[in-house]
Amino acid sequence: QVQLVESGGGSVQPGGSLRLSCSAPGRTLDYYTIGWFRQAPGKEREGVSCDSASDGSTTYADSVKGRFTISRDNAKTTVYLQMNSLKPEDTAVYYCAAALYHYCSNWGGYDYWGQGTQVTVSS
Repeated sequence: QVQLVESGGGSVQPGGSLRLSCSAPGRTLDYYTIGWFRQAPGKEREGVSCDSASDGSTTYADSVKGRFTISRDNAKTTVYLQMNSLKPEDTAVYYCAAALYHYCSNWGGYDYWGQGTQVTVSS
């Protein structure tokens, strides 16, 4: 069982930045593909970004390309989602998810999920 913990959410004005973190206390994430997802009120959950431990690839939803960056720390304990140039439509609860032997071409199939962190972009 992998328990994921997200942090770094908050309220920011349009154009601002936030960095979300995803970690699993007591373990490393180097063998896990990590996906970031978000769900806005009244909308379905959508994939935002992914970093694959299986092939080293990363992927981004079209809506965040050029603004968001996924990365891992050198100790492989934390995966970050750097969010720049935030827009009101980025407002959502953001979740990280993990899976072994998983590729970013598939937004489904994640085994472990965090509890989510709220991101609110508003003036």
